[in-house]
Amino acid sequence: MITSPDTDFLSNAGEQTKAVHAGESPDPVTKASAPNLVMSTTFVADADAGFSVEGMEENDSWLYTRWGNPTVHRLEQKLAVLEGAETAVAFASGMGAAVALLIHLLRAGDHAMVSDVAYAALSEITNDKIPDLGIEISKVNTSDLNAVEAAIKANTRLIYIETPCNPLLRLTDIAAVASLAHRAGALLAVDSTFATPAATKPLALGADFVIHSLTKYLGGHGDALGGVILGNREYLVPLRKKTAIRLGGVLSPFNAWLILRGMATFPLRMRVHEENALKIAAWLEQHPKVKQVIYPGLPSHPQHELAKRQMKNFSGIITFQVENGKEQARRFVDKLQIIHYAVSLGHHRSLIFYLNSRDLLKTSFNLSTREQLNSWNVFAGDGIFRLSAGLEDADDLIRDLEQALLS
Repeated sequence: MITSPDTDFLSNAGEQTKAVHAGESPDPVTKASAPNLVMSTTFVADADAGFSVEGMEENDSWLYTRWGNPTVHRLEQKLAVLEGAETAVAFASGMGAAVALLIHLLRAGDHAMVSDVAYAALSEITNDKIPDLGIEISKVNTSDLNAVEAAIKANTRLIYIETPCNPLLRLTDIAAVASLAHRAGALLAVDSTFATPAATKPLALGADFVIHSLTKYLGGHGDALGGVILGNREYLVPLRKKTAIRLGGVLSPFNAWLILRGMATFPLRMRVHEENALKIAAWLEQHPKVKQVIYPGLPSHPQHELAKRQMKNFSGIITFQVENGKEQARRFVDKLQIIHYAVSLGHHRSLIFYLNSRDLLKTSFNLSTREQLNSWNVFAGDGIFRLSAGLEDADDLIRDLEQALLS
């Protein structure tokens, strides 16, 4: 098995040192300093090796890459150190991780609470496929602690939140919801993709699971899909055996290697993402064509005080509203020179995309109460542009937005 720098030593190291060295060590045979990419799907086995994952122990030798792979394992070790977790299980995508957690934990007759606004695919699968399994799902504005407490039932097994949530950038108080969940005997899962470990460590605030889309900030370069669940071995060792390996949605070693390479600069990148986003958000807030800007680092964010308590880095996502958003989207497609009009986020290049409220409320988000709709309107109005501030010079990004907004 791969060895890495002493865990106790790394636990007291800085975030940049962890990002570079956790899960990595020179190759014992070739002495290569950079991590090897192991693409083999199978490994030479001992004569007494078992043929079922049921007999597999966490530190057994490699046997088959769907069960475990040295390159993927390096990535899992690095992620666990950065997030302060005991262990991690990597998946082929963030959705693969989220669905695996739901399938592993929930059974017919269970109840789960899910943020009423979350990543669209997660929201959609909890609108239909998960309830089709006999699992009751409640969609709740988890920023409202009274609503969370009122929605807990005797059979509530899991509360699943995103903070900041996609696409509203609305926050949830992790420690407060963890307390409510545990008091009721439920578990708390936090999708922390937008925040990243540079901003928030949900496990330290009481969460039981952390989920990331590695495709976004942790990979950072827009060239590799991946996802991960992090938490305690008590939960994740059986999850790997009984769900991840059997469902088969495991991470490709090549993608793991790309994400590993991106993570070496992760803390550095997050500082620039935040610096650029703060500067752009402040500029947008003063622009005559912009109706509203939502960014956790701005004092105008409705939950700025919670953001300051819960986030060490405000990340790089901004949303803003303009009049006639659909028409402005067409101008952005035609006029933007540096910023790409494209979905996704957290890449080294800046990306922007328009999200129409009418469309999203029809296809993804079932907001059933007046309070939920009011909260949506506060953050999104008729529609928002989601801007992922990249690593370009902030002044150039502002110049690009300015010429496109004025054209």
